[in-house]
Amino acid sequence: MAEYIPRIVDTELDLLAEAPAISIEGPRAVGKTETALRRANTVYRLDDDHQLDVLRAEPSQVTVGEPPVLIDEWQRMPGAWDLVRRAVDADPSQSRFLLTGSASPSPAPTHTGAGRIITVRMRPMSLAERRLCEPTASLRDLLRGGRRPVSGEADLGVGRYVEEITRSGFPQLRSESEIVRDRLLDGYIDRIVEHEIDHAGRRFHDRNRLRQWMAAYAAASSTPTAYEKIRNAATPGDDSKPAKTTTIPYRNALESLWMIEEVPAWLPTHSHLRNLAAAPVHQMADPAIAARLLDATADSLTGGRGRFLGDGPLLGALFQSLVTLSVRVYAQACDAKVFHLRTHGGEHEIDLIVQRRDGAVVAMEVKFARTVQDRELRHLHWLKKRIGERLLDAAVLTTGPQAYRRSDGIAVIPAALLTV
Repeated sequence: MAEYIPRIVDTELDLLAEAPAISIEGPRAVGKTETALRRANTVYRLDDDHQLDVLRAEPSQVTVGEPPVLIDEWQRMPGAWDLVRRAVDADPSQSRFLLTGSASPSPAPTHTGAGRIITVRMRPMSLAERRLCEPTASLRDLLRGGRRPVSGEADLGVGRYVEEITRSGFPQLRSESEIVRDRLLDGYIDRIVEHEIDHAGRRFHDRNRLRQWMAAYAAASSTPTAYEKIRNAATPGDDSKPAKTTTIPYRNALESLWMIEEVPAWLPTHSHLRNLAAAPVHQMADPAIAARLLDATADSLTGGRGRFLGDGPLLGALFQSLVTLSVRVYAQACDAKVFHLRTHGGEHEIDLIVQRRDGAVVAMEVKFARTVQDRELRHLHWLKKRIGERLLDAAVLTTGPQAYRRSDGIAVIPAALLTV
């Protein structure tokens, strides 16, 4: 068995160890099962058709065994969720259940599990988890405010970041050669389209159209591209475009499999900010999936080629996807949420807003560049003027070699140096 790579979510699960039931959710192959197996004493693997048939014949057995009981890929038997909920109601005194799921089943369980089952999101590996270098800059420190010093070096070079975009954050793929990894990613996409959609209870007759919608979302990575533009990209050559009500199921299906995870707009209440746009920024679960859907390679990305629905090069958008994925992992560990900010006319845009529970924020810009120009920081300075002390800190995440704090107080941090 390959060596287990510790994940940031492990710490969160350790803190929740006494919870009666935990559901670990996220895309297939992010490492949910391996992480859960390290904590389980009884295991039911519902992706094993034989074991699934046995449990369908006697569903109540899924809650039997030495705790913690792991129910892996529970969405293949949606009734397992309600069985766990009822078991927790009967005895909430101990840590008893772990569930892992790669999809939100349709129809959904009878009960949400609120107050009984804690949900923990697991994503592909962040830059810090990939061990590219020793991280030295802490998101938790930024969220404490005070503009603490930042330092450290990570002279990885632009090429290494391009490699990480295409290499994927799925643990089992990272050690493979480029050609094997690419074929496995192609197979991953095929499995989503041909099988996982069905297991999630979704039915589509035109699988090629579903693949086209995936590619259209990939081409909209790191942008708030409007629905109509994504629809046009997903239905090339169609004289009569389908209505929104007809195409919403495609988006819902991809969301249910956590293939797309949009960054919501930051719309704070009780602030001096006005005219904020509500559209989300589109992101795929892993930028490597987006690259494969768009037939983008490290060479084509570096050469400025690739299908893209936004302005600028696709490479910059996929780098932002990689950084967004990483910041989301760190923010979850800090009990914070991630948003983006954009005014209606696009006069001001900030890539990432990390918000504490009390509403205070850290603002981050993502730049696929080794150096930072003063003019590129104007949106961060604008936000500081508008919200004052609610802005705890501001940073630019780059491909540069060194972390430091500028004289204006803005931190410049190589993306690989940031961690929890």
